[in-house]
Amino acid sequence: MRLGVTMFATDRSMPITDLARAAEERGLVSLWVPEHTHIPVSRRTPHPSGQPLPEMYKRTLDPLVALSYAAAVTERLTVGTGIMLLAQRDPIATAKAVATLDLLSGGRFALGVGFGWNAEEMETHHVPYDRRREVVREHVLAMKGLWTEEAAGFAGEHVAFEPSWSWPKPARVPPVYLGGGAGPKMFAHIAEYADGWLPLGGGGLRDALPALREAAERAGRDPATIEVIPFGVDPDRGKLEHLAGLGVGHVVCSVPSGPADAVLPVLDAYASLL
Repeated sequence: MRLGVTMFATDRSMPITDLARAAEERGLVSLWVPEHTHIPVSRRTPHPSGQPLPEMYKRTLDPLVALSYAAAVTERLTVGTGIMLLAQRDPIATAKAVATLDLLSGGRFALGVGFGWNAEEMETHHVPYDRRREVVREHVLAMKGLWTEEAAGFAGEHVAFEPSWSWPKPARVPPVYLGGGAGPKMFAHIAEYADGWLPLGGGGLRDALPALREAAERAGRDPATIEVIPFGVDPDRGKLEHLAGLGVGHVVCSVPSGPADAVLPVLDAYASLL
């Protein structure tokens, strides 16, 4: 079992460079950070937990800038977005930023993508909430073309550009993982254009995995090519053994968005499970 970590990296949390070094030194294999460009103060959309919005949501660092620092001070650590709100980003500019980070890190970037939950945040980016899945789909497909084709163009409803040159190309095409709850829509998206799934917490996987496999087969894909990485897990040996028994080989664990004295003991505890 391989373990990674995710943290809300903010201007008040442990510096991302220190966190990345500490994770790699302890044998952890990946570091993931989330994204919110801003949080409108109207707060019309409640947090999915039903609780007041945690302060860290207001203070997130830009994930690609933060992860470039994490990659620069490590040698083996995979750096990933967990998750990027891709519907709210320009796909051409984001494709170039991702390709640059992947090239400079030697192929160590992973793109975790989510559809988003904050309607007013999306509205600022001119993204209709009820069409965000369609927007994400087109953005991913357009970016993949820019990463792999010498002259890539795209003609969609939400993204359209004529055949264009765009370098650098990534060192490898970054894997794309979709984050979100189990369900037919999620599994259809994963089967069509993603490399894997980031299920939050990892609960209920035994019941969900058959439906994911069926969606892959309907799309003409080998289910074994779809990686499942439980995300934001609070691990113990029993839970990790259960997940391993389901065929999971990589789990991403949560660490608090706080200073080093709050984070390092948690990293030590995770390292003890390896």
